[in-house]
Amino acid sequence: MQLDHTDKDILNELQSNARITNAELAKRVHLSASSTLERVKKLESSGLIDSYVTLLNAGLAGFTCFTFVEVTLTRHGETPVEDFFKSIYGIDEVLECHHITGEGDFLLKIATKDIPHYDTLILHGLSALPNVQHLKTSVVLSTFKNQTRLPI
Repeated sequence: MQLDHTDKDILNELQSNARITNAELAKRVHLSASSTLERVKKLESSGLIDSYVTLLNAGLAGFTCFTFVEVTLTRHGETPVEDFFKSIYGIDEVLECHHITGEGDFLLKIATKDIPHYDTLILHGLSALPNVQHLKTSVVLSTFKNQTRLPI
């Protein structure tokens, strides 16, 4: 999809505040409200705007432990990978799952209430998944940059 300067302005504004009113968005991108709405609907229908979300303050929501887990499977191929994907979708604590290159097969971003919660998740959740051979965990000590905004 070809994006012009106005489309990019709209996307940047929406990435900053998805709850902005159409009237305010129109004012910021220097278009009429109807033209702005039409462009937003086009961006949505094209799939470029995937969804609208509310980002929570993890600490205030009670999540104090974040980890990145590299997962290595015992078997590879279409079926084991699909089985792993299906299993991961059922684990709420897994925020992201990436199929990667390198020593491991997948990289997971996980949020738990605390280390004991993470320990339970590893022992009774991730380790018990089919074809999981090895887990390598990195615990997040602090975060200096965490953004969801793409540089449009």
